[in-house]
Amino acid sequence: MTPYYEADGITLYHGDCLEVEEWLTGDVLVTDPPYGIAWTKPEHDGGKARDAIANDDTTEARDRVLTLWGLDRPAVVFGDPRHPVPGAKTTLAYVKPPDAGLFGAVAGFRRDWEPVYLVGAFPKEPAARSGVLRTGLRAAGRARHDHPHIKPLDVMETLIEAMPPGTVVDPFAGSGSTLLAARNQGRTAIGVEIEEAYCETIAGRLAQGVLI
Repeated sequence: MTPYYEADGITLYHGDCLEVEEWLTGDVLVTDPPYGIAWTKPEHDGGKARDAIANDDTTEARDRVLTLWGLDRPAVVFGDPRHPVPGAKTTLAYVKPPDAGLFGAVAGFRRDWEPVYLVGAFPKEPAARSGVLRTGLRAAGRARHDHPHIKPLDVMETLIEAMPPGTVVDPFAGSGSTLLAARNQGRTAIGVEIEEAYCETIAGRLAQGVLI
């Protein structure tokens, strides 16, 4: 299959990750998949985000990808606490920027954190890292890259730095934060994104050499 973008050790494919098989050749999976929350654009959004996230009605796409990946390689999977990843070895907490989690609050409590599930095989290491991941960015950055669930590069770099060597893969590439974080750390990476508009966003970020 011809890549949508390929440079500096980073390869991006436009298509359905359940049909594009190239990502299965990687060593470490780091992804922010559809959560199964049926996200749609809120009325307050002002037209900055897409109308919905593909395959987000259920966790079927996420679960099929994890089945294809298997349990003999490490996987880092963002998610929603209402739809945990089966078989996770541990769960980290990603604390979102201060402008996130305002909508869908209950009793005034913001939804300003997300679970990060570690699944599969990981090498044994001393407990030297916190299980709470925080970003140094003060804003979610959604409008900048036109994606409703963009993840900050500093958080992605922290996760990838903790992973064993090898090619990083993201079958739900979204805005491209996993691919940029891998590139920034000198790793090779393979991504797949089903929405061509987001492929364009990713290619633009990679081509410009942005660090945010």
